[in-house]
Amino acid sequence: MANVRRRRQDRRPVEASALKSKIITWEPTEEFIKNNHVINTPVQTMYIMGDLGPYGKLGHREYEHVLCTIKVDGNGVITVKPDFTGTQGAYRIELDGEKREVWKYTVENVSVQVQPEEEEREQSVFRDLYGRHKEYLSGLVGSEFEMTLPGTLRLFVNGEIVSAQGYEYDNIYVHFFLELPNQWSSPAFQQLSGVTQTCATKTVGWENVAYFCYPFTLEMFFTQGDESEDSLPQWPVLYFEVLSLDFWQRYRVEGYGSLVLPASPGLHTLTIPTWRPVELGTVAELRRFFIGGSPELEDITYVRIPSTFKGERLSRFGFRTETTGSVTFRLYCLQQSKAFLETSALRQRMQSVLDRLGGFSQQSSVYDVLEAFQRARRRMQEARESLPQDLISTSASTAHQLQEP
Repeated sequence: MANVRRRRQDRRPVEASALKSKIITWEPTEEFIKNNHVINTPVQTMYIMGDLGPYGKLGHREYEHVLCTIKVDGNGVITVKPDFTGTQGAYRIELDGEKREVWKYTVENVSVQVQPEEEEREQSVFRDLYGRHKEYLSGLVGSEFEMTLPGTLRLFVNGEIVSAQGYEYDNIYVHFFLELPNQWSSPAFQQLSGVTQTCATKTVGWENVAYFCYPFTLEMFFTQGDESEDSLPQWPVLYFEVLSLDFWQRYRVEGYGSLVLPASPGLHTLTIPTWRPVELGTVAELRRFFIGGSPELEDITYVRIPSTFKGERLSRFGFRTETTGSVTFRLYCLQQSKAFLETSALRQRMQSVLDRLGGFSQQSSVYDVLEAFQRARRRMQEARESLPQDLISTSASTAHQLQEP
């Protein structure tokens, strides 16, 4: 954290002369929008016009109306507007004037039907064209596309810390790191932690919101082993803490939180609530305001179940916390595996692992129910063993007599 404060103190203002061009164009012109934001596809346009003027006034521009527009782009796509009439009925044009004349017209496709030989020749030309285009794209991509090993799942996460809202103090930043469970690994160059910039908040509605827009990239591998057949695989967890800086560059803990990476590919926008540990009394809050000190977690994985915990029950009795704000994440998840292409038993085996990975949260709740059932069963067995033997034998004989006809 001290490094973050030193980097903030070492900032220097950027001179205006250093900017060679405008970064943001506040008032773009139509020419600027056309040249920078529109895909310029060559298009040829033909208009079918109709002169609807009265007798003796033909040729005047105010009586000319567009009946149909035909466009042909560089890809050979023909666009007709309005569409062919078909069963919709005739189109209407109502003129302005005293008589309020109404004209009706239809647009029909009167092209000659293509012969089977010509259609087959056209399809052959298309197949040849598409084949050459495919070879061209293959030449651009090359044959060095990296594939994963059999039985391995590759996970890419292009993430963004969008914003943090609802916190008590201003000038906040987020420190995060990724925890990889068993059978997960990452490349040596992959950085599994990071710190955002310090951001001042702005009032949006009833809350103070800090917009970070901090991007990060994660890459990791899941390798299926023999021990994973009977055990439940776990998904990586992203732990984070929100801190704030005061005027004297002292930091305060604003909240802790955790995020389990989504098991399905695609775009995911998640808002994670946070909490922070508190002490009883007003002295702790005064110290937090004036001095900057506040209770902290020695191990941030205590937000969930710590990885070093080996017991059966994790008790947090007496640990006092306070609900604080929330942090919004935007995650783009990509998955790569040979199991998505293969149709052998290996795909079925890998798919079962993916299903178990995706249903980890649901299965964890099922395991909780089963564990509670086992505890209740053990208590009943202990209670049965503590009963007198004559009472157990009497109840057993009574049950046997009820079963006899």
